[in-house]
Amino acid sequence: MTKEVTVTNSKTKELIELDKMHYIHPTSAPKDVAENGPGIIFSDGNGIYVNNLEGEPYIDGMSMLWNVNLGHGQEELAEVAKEQMLKIAYSSSFKGFSNEPAIKLAEKLATMAPGDLNAVFFTSGGSESNDTAFKLSRFYWEQKGKSEKRKIISTKNGYHGVTFAAQSATGIPATHEFAGSSVEGFYHATPHLINCELGDKGDPNYEQSIRSLIEKEGADTIAAVIIEPVQGAGGVNIPPEGYLQAVRKLCDEFDILFIADEVICGFGRTGKMFGVDNWDVVPDLMCIAKGITSGYAQLGGVMINTNVREEIVNFEGVLAHGFTYSGHPTACAVALKNIEIMERDGILENVQNMEKELEKGLAYLQDKHDIVRNCRTIGLLSAFELYNPERGEHFDPSVNAASAVVDECFDRKLILRHIGSFRVAIAPPLIINKQEIERMIQVIDESITAFKKKLG
Repeated sequence: MTKEVTVTNSKTKELIELDKMHYIHPTSAPKDVAENGPGIIFSDGNGIYVNNLEGEPYIDGMSMLWNVNLGHGQEELAEVAKEQMLKIAYSSSFKGFSNEPAIKLAEKLATMAPGDLNAVFFTSGGSESNDTAFKLSRFYWEQKGKSEKRKIISTKNGYHGVTFAAQSATGIPATHEFAGSSVEGFYHATPHLINCELGDKGDPNYEQSIRSLIEKEGADTIAAVIIEPVQGAGGVNIPPEGYLQAVRKLCDEFDILFIADEVICGFGRTGKMFGVDNWDVVPDLMCIAKGITSGYAQLGGVMINTNVREEIVNFEGVLAHGFTYSGHPTACAVALKNIEIMERDGILENVQNMEKELEKGLAYLQDKHDIVRNCRTIGLLSAFELYNPERGEHFDPSVNAASAVVDECFDRKLILRHIGSFRVAIAPPLIINKQEIERMIQVIDESITAFKKKLG
């Protein structure tokens, strides 16, 4: 719930009233915001910090929405955007039109992506990328003379976006309840069932597996399986070793395309350039967005392997799919500079080093607080869970433990995110240093202590 903010700045007061009257916020509680106003109005930022209109600094412990990977106030990204805007800010990619930044970015991505992912279809963001991957998967099978292969299998707790198809693939029930926003042809399996995906029918969870769904529906009706290498909004759930390899093997066995949703994991978040790189898995299609520009411009894409590309480029008709901002030159220029900075400044190495510091900090919290358990980290993507120590189970949802701890952190100028009633997610900018992680852990420590005191 949004807290009503006490302010003295007349500009802030005016903006709050205007926001309450005119701004419908995404993924928020409309009634609460309309009554109490926004919890914070950001004015500027630098590094891992953002400031409100009162000039108070907050640690951005979530990289806003897992996307501001290089932190705030990166002048080089702003400058390259300005330079490109002065040349040509926008140009269409329809009818075979092109532009230099889009061409160079496509080539750069082809050199970075694993395996034979050597072509890209540009979008404006993650939801569009996943929707595009579903369409291209179906189109691929149509071109192969197998138009009945249309169904998409995803996993429970997987998050793939909020457009109709992406929301249907998302395995979080609340997204389906909103406006009846589900379409046919999407199925949800239980994730991380390695033995089942390898064919162990004696496993008690076999009926919930991807393999079981394929057998029930028929492999000749399945176009693709989509997996987040690490589930983000569904709980920061890191797969057990061997799981992604098992899904890759399963898709090969049944002639099904494997889509990796790298919207959160891509561009260094897990300590590798792409999440699948942690397990040496090469998908057939790979959806990207968020960190590709560190949030400085709206851009996404679908990386496509050689086989899928060949079917597309040999199509003689018009590819009836695309977005106004596909291949946006300014966004592509920003992405190129973003990748250049990552490579030049050793961002992946920093993520790997800071992963160890974040793990130390979470271990400290778990040792000190008996309500903290199940800490997990891969790169700078992390979470911990809150338990009722007397019952040895998660706090009852009515306690809203995770939300309460996140609110305490916010009061102490740290922005985190609660996932459900008992999980707290952490995903700071990839440029964070040891001292900043220690400060973040200190604030979480103080916030948990305050929460426990209120619980009595």
